[in-house]
This record gives sequence, C-alpha cells and structure tokens, in this order.
Amino acid sequence: MTLKSAFEDVIGTTLAAVTGTIGKLDYVSRLRRREGYSHWGLARVHGEEPAQKALAESHRLLFLKLLRTPLRDLREDVEVSSEGLQVNPEEYAENLRRQSAELLPPDLGGGSARHFSSVLQALSSLTKSRRHATPRA
Repeated sequence: MTLKSAFEDVIGTTLAAVTGTIGKLDYVSRLRRREGYSHWGLARVHGEEPAQKALAESHRLLFLKLLRTPLRDLREDVEVSSEGLQVNPEEYAENLRRQSAELLPPDLGGGSARHFSSVLQALSSLTKSRRHATPRA
C-alpha cells in the first residue's frame, strides 16, 4: 500500500535529492518526452497516469516559482545547482539559456515563455559578470 501520493513522492523523494530550484526544474524537464514524462520508478509505484500528472504539476510549479524568485536569489541558485552537477556556474547558466524552450512545462500556468527566457538571459549575464567582477578593496 502506497502511503504517499505520486505528487508527494515526486516532491518529497525524487526532487528532494536534486539541488536548487533551477536544478529541480532542469531535472524534471529532462524527464519529458514527446509522449509525456518518463520516470520508471514513479510509474511503477503509482501508475502511469498519476506519475504523469505529478511530474507535470511539479514541472509547472517549479517554472512558476522560478519566475517569482528575485534574480539575486536565482544567481545563488545557479551556483548551488551547478555545484550539485559539478559544472561551472557560467557554463550551466549559458546552457540553461540555450535550452530555455526545452525547460518550459507543457502548461505554463499563467507564466510566460518570454519572461522565462528573459530570466535565463539575465542569469547567464549575471554569472558572467560575477566571474569578471574585480574584488572590492
């Protein structure tokens, strides 16, 4: 008998293991295929339809959370998320910017693809400028 719903399992188990909001959004978007989301373990435990709905809902919520988060916090999130993947933050932010269309959930939940693209562009620029900034005396 399953004690958690598929959504609770996604949030509390699957995504809890992923660092940062951006890292979580990146992870969920990579589970999406043309025919839906693909997560064998979640589908096996909860069934295909509940797993699909839970992953789609978590994708939508992470997307909206990112749009509502101040850029300063997102810049720090890029650092944390990239560290979890052992990738340079500047490269990670630039890769996210290039893949912005693939990161979008099927249901934008009132969010905007244009806003999202602008946020990723700003994050890419901020991570580049942070690396080139001179230390203050």
